[in-house]
Amino acid sequence: MNTAKKPPRVIGLGSATLLNLNGVVGAGIFALPALLYAGAGSLAPLAILLFALLTCSTIAIFGKLSTLFDQSGGPQLYIETAFGRFAGFETGWCILGANIAARAANFHVIVSYLASIFPLFDDPAIRLATILALIAIFTMLAISGTRRSIGALWVGTLLKLTPILLLCLVGLFVNGLPTTFVGPQFSEVEATALLLAYAFSGGGVSTISAGETKNPHRTVLLSMYINLAIVAALYALVLLAYVAIAPDGANMDRPLAAAGEAVFGTWGGVLIALAAIFSIGTGQLGYFVTMPRLLYGMGRRGLLPARFAEVSDRFDTPWFAIATYGLVVAFLALSGTFTSLATLMVAAETLVLIAGMAAFVAMWRGNAGGIAKELGPKWAVIVAISTAFLLWLLAQVPWSAALPTLGILVAGGIIYMIARRTGGDVEPIHIREA
Repeated sequence: MNTAKKPPRVIGLGSATLLNLNGVVGAGIFALPALLYAGAGSLAPLAILLFALLTCSTIAIFGKLSTLFDQSGGPQLYIETAFGRFAGFETGWCILGANIAARAANFHVIVSYLASIFPLFDDPAIRLATILALIAIFTMLAISGTRRSIGALWVGTLLKLTPILLLCLVGLFVNGLPTTFVGPQFSEVEATALLLAYAFSGGGVSTISAGETKNPHRTVLLSMYINLAIVAALYALVLLAYVAIAPDGANMDRPLAAAGEAVFGTWGGVLIALAAIFSIGTGQLGYFVTMPRLLYGMGRRGLLPARFAEVSDRFDTPWFAIATYGLVVAFLALSGTFTSLATLMVAAETLVLIAGMAAFVAMWRGNAGGIAKELGPKWAVIVAISTAFLLWLLAQVPWSAALPTLGILVAGGIIYMIARRTGGDVEPIHIREA
């Protein structure tokens, strides 16, 4: 093991898009149809497409930032570049906290779906043993090589999307396009928008693994746009099919399973449950590939102990960062503290996006990498739209989360003071030449 070695660039455009896709399409798609239909009515598919256009403003800004760098880290790297090491550390701390909490929660969701098919998994001891086994498998798979992990993601993605697309196509063929119009509930506009924001989150994880991406200045940006188009089309199709099938008395907690049963009978529910298991599982694996690269990048730049920058001589992966990520996820999954942590990190996650916007403006003004020459008046409009949208999202966070979020940031500051004593400037940040 050594810190001088770097992982090879093995992630192409297809793989980067796949990482983004699995960062977005996980557990949410299986609960999304009923919730969006309840709020937006027959306009739900249109609401998906309109929200995708709004999301495109933020994607455009972070995608543009990605063209300046070829190192791993994503938003953490951008904010560190613009505002210094402390801001960069706090950003990484917030991103990892929110993500790790979500991963811990989703392993419980996977086992719950397993239990719906095989009641054996309802046993508390078997449930915890299964969670630990899954975390160990994903950790070892991520360590064993990026190509191998990406290959598993391709298989898992095929297994999760096939049943969903089959349900949509057969459901529309049997039921036809929806003919009854159900108006939206305007009192639910804010709740629906927040739900859509959650549904589209995670579409930029390819920025975090840019250090292992081929031609990252171009690949990362394109992967984000391609993924947004795929996700918008998929969500719109799922909503359209759900409205067409509209099973009476459908289970609001399992809308796609109810739709599957309406179209295919009892086995339809089982088919969708299996799709949910693969969907959440591939999403988990995707994050086991990308998120440890944040730890790795921070280790290389001296924000964390140098050991986080160690790369396996055998597998060419940042083994220590991946193992640490897996251990923390396992601890939270077993402790059960992830639920409250996930709630508290919502505000911090939105703050990261706002800070990323500020970093974009700062680098624009400073002409980092000659970026000012590529930007014009239209980018001022994009920044204004995205900033207003993010500030509105932040305003939806309850005040009760403000003090705990501040506490999390203070804790991050203390850890930064400790970590800087053991870190070292292994690799400086470098921006593309103007």
